[in-house]
Amino acid sequence: MPAPTIYYIRHGETAWNVLGRLQGTQDIPLNDLGRRQAARAGAILGDLLARDGCDQAWPSFVASPLGRARATMELVRGALHLPPHDYAIDARLREIAYGTWEGSTLAEAQIADPLLFGQRQSEKWTVSAPGGESYIDVERRVRDWYGELRTDTVAVAHGGTARALMVALGIETPVSASDLYIEQGVVYVFGDGGLTKYG
Repeated sequence: MPAPTIYYIRHGETAWNVLGRLQGTQDIPLNDLGRRQAARAGAILGDLLARDGCDQAWPSFVASPLGRARATMELVRGALHLPPHDYAIDARLREIAYGTWEGSTLAEAQIADPLLFGQRQSEKWTVSAPGGESYIDVERRVRDWYGELRTDTVAVAHGGTARALMVALGIETPVSASDLYIEQGVVYVFGDGGLTKYG
């Protein structure tokens, strides 16, 4: 049986994205550009589902529980002319937790704890912020989520969970994925051929 295809969308932009603040588990709403990015991703997804011969209601839809991912999912579904709230929530798709660094810029986190900050910069996959998670923690929960998939799925989540999924599926290594930029307003398709980005 072929592995399920994942149509993966990162949430749209927020004010904290613009300011370079670590959002983690904080519920920061989409800004105007973020809402436009979500609708654009929905239009791209519609074209991909039509290309792949899917009825737009056929794949399962699941989002991170964080508000920016849920708002993005609802705009995506609106672009597909689907009921906005008819999707699942899975906490395993939430963003990496940055603990006490949440709300800080990288520069502020460095000033607060230069030793740990330096260690995390050189070993990002295994070192966590104070009270937060490491990327290997996120990789474990995303791998667990992926292991339960049985159908093609539209997932709306975060940059950190996208990086972790890439490593869990052998598409990237921890070194190559840790600083990989995950775009907003596009659709990443994880399929038999690896990973393709559509924008």
